[in-house]
Amino acid sequence: MLFGLIIGHSFDRAKARQAGYRGGFGGFQNNVNPAQKAEFFEAAFSVMGHVAKAKGQVTESEIQLATIMMQRMNLSPEQRRVAQEAFREGKSSSFPLRSVLKRVKGAAGGRHDLLQFFLELQISAAFADGSIHPNERDVLHVIAEELGFNAAQLERRLRMQEAAYRFQQSGGYQGHQQGGGFQQAPSQDQLAAAYDILGVESEADSKQIKRAYRKLMNEHHPDKLSAKGLPPEMLEVAKEKAQEIQSAYDLVKKERGFK
Repeated sequence: MLFGLIIGHSFDRAKARQAGYRGGFGGFQNNVNPAQKAEFFEAAFSVMGHVAKAKGQVTESEIQLATIMMQRMNLSPEQRRVAQEAFREGKSSSFPLRSVLKRVKGAAGGRHDLLQFFLELQISAAFADGSIHPNERDVLHVIAEELGFNAAQLERRLRMQEAAYRFQQSGGYQGHQQGGGFQQAPSQDQLAAAYDILGVESEADSKQIKRAYRKLMNEHHPDKLSAKGLPPEMLEVAKEKAQEIQSAYDLVKKERGFK
């Protein structure tokens, strides 16, 4: 996940940010404006701070999540400083959420997968302590609306994130990681969560399950997101999401006995 300074400050500040971005956030495809990449990267963390503050107080779990995300992204000390400042600014009651999101949408250049990734980052932040406060849900609806997702699409992603949390808590992901596959029979909770991550019913046939899996992997594949302009610092987060989908699919596939 990403942090960022509030977009739209003075020219001098914007120029300094872009210079720092070129120095530390490089490696993108050439046809995406570096300033737009910086916008996308930065806004993610400031919006995350806003989501975290929505219920009145930022919890230790949310602070820990932000710290873990910075570690996974291997941010330099300067990048961490910018990220932390952005998170703090996002917590401000005067944070211009809608205008920031409009800039995010413009920076993404109509790339639906990037906007979806941004939305899912914010959903992950809201789920940092295992549940979503009504105020956080309200903010997520604003985020989804501004990025071009309807309420049904948001609720579907909320269900998938809640399932991912249950899958992790029940040991599903760890069970897959150990030994390169599932060594023990899954619990009912693990299996139910795996179906929910894939967005299919437990009665779905193998064709429906495979189709859902392919669609999700197409949307979340790190290489495809990178080619569309995802900042390289975010690729580890994208990889983990793809691994989560893969783990859920492998569990269902093994349980159902198809290849």
